Amino acid sequence: MRLARGRAPSRAMSVEATNLPEEGRADCRQTEAGQTAVAARATSGTTRAETASGAGYTARHLQVLEGLEAVRKRPGMYIGSTDQRGLMHCVWEIIDNAVDEALNGSCDRIDVILAADGSVEVRDNGRGIPVDIEPRTGLSGVEVVFTKLHAGGKFGGGSYTASGGLHGVGASVVNALSARLDVEVDRGGKTYAMSFRRGEPGLFVDAAGPHAPDAAFTAYETGSELKVIGKAPRGVSGSRVRFWPDRQIFLKEAQLDLDSLRDRARQTSFLVPGLALVVRDERPSTVAARGGVFEETFHHLGGISEYAEYLAPDPAMTAVWRLQGSGRFTETVPVLDDRGHMTPTEVERECGVDVAVRWGTGYDAKVSSFVNIIATPKGGSHVVGFEQAMLKIFRKQLEVNSRRLKVGTDKVEKDDILAGLTAVITVRLAEPQFEGQTKEVLGTAAVRAIVARVVEQELTARLTSTKRDDKAQSALLLDKIVSEMKSRISARVHKETQRKKTLLESSSLPAKLADCRTSDVERSELFIVEGDSALGTAKLARSSDYQALLPIRGKILNVQKASVADMLKNAECAAIIQVIGAGSGRSFDLDSARYGKVIIMSDADVDGAHIRTLLLTLFFRYMRPLVAAGRVYAAMPPLHRLEVMGGPGKKNEYIYTYNEAQMRATRVALERKGRRVKEPPQRYKGLGEMDADQLADTTMDPRHRTLRRVTLGEAEEAVRMAEGVFDLLMGNDVAPRKDFIIDSAGSLDRERIDA
Repeated sequence: MRLARGRAPSRAMSVEATNLPEEGRADCRQTEAGQTAVAARATSGTTRAETASGAGYTARHLQVLEGLEAVRKRPGMYIGSTDQRGLMHCVWEIIDNAVDEALNGSCDRIDVILAADGSVEVRDNGRGIPVDIEPRTGLSGVEVVFTKLHAGGKFGGGSYTASGGLHGVGASVVNALSARLDVEVDRGGKTYAMSFRRGEPGLFVDAAGPHAPDAAFTAYETGSELKVIGKAPRGVSGSRVRFWPDRQIFLKEAQLDLDSLRDRARQTSFLVPGLALVVRDERPSTVAARGGVFEETFHHLGGISEYAEYLAPDPAMTAVWRLQGSGRFTETVPVLDDRGHMTPTEVERECGVDVAVRWGTGYDAKVSSFVNIIATPKGGSHVVGFEQAMLKIFRKQLEVNSRRLKVGTDKVEKDDILAGLTAVITVRLAEPQFEGQTKEVLGTAAVRAIVARVVEQELTARLTSTKRDDKAQSALLLDKIVSEMKSRISARVHKETQRKKTLLESSSLPAKLADCRTSDVERSELFIVEGDSALGTAKLARSSDYQALLPIRGKILNVQKASVADMLKNAECAAIIQVIGAGSGRSFDLDSARYGKVIIMSDADVDGAHIRTLLLTLFFRYMRPLVAAGRVYAAMPPLHRLEVMGGPGKKNEYIYTYNEAQMRATRVALERKGRRVKEPPQRYKGLGEMDADQLADTTMDPRHRTLRRVTLGEAEEAVRMAEGVFDLLMGNDVAPRKDFIIDSAGSLDRERIDA
């Protein structure tokens, strides 16, 4: 029998605790505030002179966190944050482990289930997690994977040639941050199972019903056990991981995002052709909203060529060109030798490059990059190599064709080439070097030269091809790039002289702007207000020292489907760009923005959501750096006001709610406490119905308001809505709208109609 392993939290004991009485040791396991209090008690006899000289700070004040307790203490280091983004990162970690099996050719189906009880289950038909004993630790492979940091089959042991998992911490981090995690493995004709509570293996005593994280739990004291719970059919293998996120770690408002999961599944199905990913949502909120359990299967065979077509926002100018190749490089990495020592060893790596490029008639660039199917939204060495090769290739091609294209001595720049480009860049290599566990930036330096060489060879061959189609498409592409270059140069030359003559750069601000007094950009706020009636109330509710107001009349132009000229002619769009004062499009200068925050304040109804979506589309298309910098917000005005009767001699209390569900829940809670609510509750149909003090307290005063920061993902969603949903509901084509109304009439909730 192995020695007692102890519980995971108890292994994380500070050095100070070994010198303290029992009371001190108990305090050491509490929060940072408690640890500070223990240190204060332990040093209470220290003189002021000792404290000043540093003598009161000794090694016994240092804290040593071991195992998974370090993950629970600092989760942001491993998953980025404890909000929805961090919660979804845990889901990605388990999914990516299953996808790595697909990359290895051992898996062709993955199921992701969002269960009704808040858990997430990921199933795959891969080889199954190893169940035999790992010789160095004496633990089963399942327990090693889920309890040991930096442990796994992706450190160059030959199990995976290319994988998304690298650091060996993904599964163990998810386990540490889960109130409960169950794993089942089909392997060798048997089904194995093991359970964990906050990273610690043990046994749950489940009732006759479904599994639950709050079931009675007994931790293993002297040795853990990987149980055999059944037989697996012959030839069947795979893994099933189900976990309940720990609400002691994650924020209350952090929820699993079905749309993000669908986007990730769709993306993966393109990147791994032939892999089927099934997303199933059984949560009550989804069942109520969609009228049943949601399930969708993603399965694509076209690879990244099909993905580039899917991502492209504009009509095609060229076909999708596939640029493929590989290269080898050497690097020195620590390798585990036979004695268990890490020895620096020079190894040779192979890097496979697969790029799909396609130019359209538009001007926006969409470049998506991946390493072993892991998205790298912030780029890295592979994107740098791609951009360097593109610049080199097209400068050479323009030089060769300078007479026909009338280029002269002007130099093409990267932005000229990327205009209208949709590109998917993928590289596959063993043990890539990422910056951080979230894997947003590829750091392997040698990949840059390999990608640059492959792109240069393949794209040059395409541009110089004598085939009729390739030749015609290359000529159109070069003409487009030259046109972009000349437009950029012309804009730069005339920028200063034409600046004050254009509508957007006028020296006088719109008369309807109620500006603020401060000149401190970081402190200032611009509220874009829906309607003149709301403007009057907002003027009384604002702090004129740092809050400016700009009213807009109704719904602005849908700039996603309008030309730049139409956008400039629209008075509301032009006023917004003019007031912000940083230009628009590619000439947008974030440093010139006149306000630190731009806040969209629209009504809490359907029309308000429509206006907010159209405004976000404007910001995304023409002022994207403002969104990327996190300076665009949406105000959250309340939808209801409940007046709670205070009783004899007491003032009535006012409670604001922001949606129907919250209002109903609040009323139920008040009734249980014996509080009476004045009927009927006040429902705000617009900001103009609120008094100035109500608007200030709920929506504008920084001490009480709630702002929702808009991310690039939310802005992209707004663009998709502007293209699809609003085109259906408000476009010129009547027949689809009529069909939609007829088909949806049965699900109409009459109480939601403002009448």
